[in-house]
Amino acid sequence: MSGEPRLRVFIVDDHELFRAGVRSQIEPVFEIAGEADDADAAIEMIGERLPDVVLLDVHLPGGGGRRVADEIHRKHPEVALLALSVSDNPEDVVSVIRAGARGYLTKTVSGPELVDAVRRVADGFAVFSPSLAGFVLEAFATIDVAQVDPELDQLTKREREVLQHIARGYTYREVATQLYISVKTVETHVSKVLHKLQLTNRAELTKWAVDRRLA
Repeated sequence: MSGEPRLRVFIVDDHELFRAGVRSQIEPVFEIAGEADDADAAIEMIGERLPDVVLLDVHLPGGGGRRVADEIHRKHPEVALLALSVSDNPEDVVSVIRAGARGYLTKTVSGPELVDAVRRVADGFAVFSPSLAGFVLEAFATIDVAQVDPELDQLTKREREVLQHIARGYTYREVATQLYISVKTVETHVSKVLHKLQLTNRAELTKWAVDRRLA
C-alpha cells in the first residue's frame, strides 16, 4: 500500500484558518495539490495542476463555488468536485451539484469522515452529509431527466429512484429503508436497470449516473 500514489487534493476556501484546519486533517493521508481563496485563482490553478479531488467552498469571491464547479466540470470532468461549506441552504446545495460537484458536506464533518468522503468521490461515488440527502433527492426527483437524456426514458420512476440512491453510495439495505421496499426488490430493480442500460456492475452504473449529473 505504501508504494501506491496518494490522491492529490486541492482546497478552495476564502478563510485561511479553515484551509489550514482542513490541510492538517487530510495532509497525513493525501497530497495537497494547492490552495486558492477565490474563484479566478481556483479555476486557473486547478486547470494547471489537475488534482484528483477539489474541496470547494460554495461562497467565494469572484463568482462563488458554482462558477468554479461549472468551469472545471466542463473543461476537466475527470477532476472530482466535493463541496465543503458552512451553508446547508437547499439552493446552495442543489446549485453546486447541478454545476458538477459529486457531493456536498457541511463543515461539521469530522476529519476521518472527510478523508473517507474524498476517497469515495475519487472512486466515482456521490457523498452527502446525512442532513442534506433527503431534500437533494427530492430536488432531483422533480427533474424530468428523460427529456434531457432519452436513454432514461426506458426506466420507470421507481428504477430512477433506485438508480439515484445507488449512485450516491447507498447500500441496498439503505435504499430499501429509504424507499420502504425490500432489499430483494432493490436488487431486482438494480438488475433491470443494468440490463436496460447495458451495464455490467455497480461501478459502471455509478459512473453512468455521475456523468449525467444524476448523482
